[in-house]
Amino acid sequence: MHALVTGASSGIGAAIATRLLADQWRVTGLDLTPAPRDAPGCAHHQLDLTDAARLRDLLGRLDGVTALVHAAGVLRVAPLGALDAEAGAAMWRLHVAAAEALADALVPRLPAGGRIVLIGSRTASGAAGRSQYAASKAALIGLARSWAAELAPRGITVNVIAPAATDTPMLADPARTGVAPKLPPIGRFIRTEEIAALAAFLLSAEAGAITGQQIVVCGGASL
Repeated sequence: MHALVTGASSGIGAAIATRLLADQWRVTGLDLTPAPRDAPGCAHHQLDLTDAARLRDLLGRLDGVTALVHAAGVLRVAPLGALDAEAGAAMWRLHVAAAEALADALVPRLPAGGRIVLIGSRTASGAAGRSQYAASKAALIGLARSWAAELAPRGITVNVIAPAATDTPMLADPARTGVAPKLPPIGRFIRTEEIAALAAFLLSAEAGAITGQQIVVCGGASL
């Protein structure tokens, strides 16, 4: 079992890489930043996922990938009247275009029973001041459902995990503006290990009948 995990240097991506390594997966991580020192066993490649040429070259040299987890993400907030076109385009390139490039290169080589998990966001349902971010995350749902329908005959599943406020560096990013995140009804932020546990299940053989779904992990915020 060999998983390619984007955003593997921190936050949800790092937690997923750590969990998969503990589950005896072979893990290749991709991230703009260096690998954390406490991630032995993960083959890490530092690159910008929005650099299409470099990404295509790297993917062409990877062998034996059986699962893809696209966890790389960035959040920028802007209300109407102050939308930042470049910030919106950057989020689209990272969240959507990179997902397309990854899947387009890897899916023809995925074996029967392969797995794809995209990390979306509960914000995809809409949030004041975050329309550009929400749009890029909502697009992942369309990709996942379309790919799931296309790949079901090969036994390849495609799903989206949509967390609400999760205890990651993104939550404290100084570039994040607007309303401070609120604790969900469970009284704490979601832990990255909880998202990683769900991702590990969706990548397992036991999850072979779950495909084309968005699973929201919100700590009760949707109630």
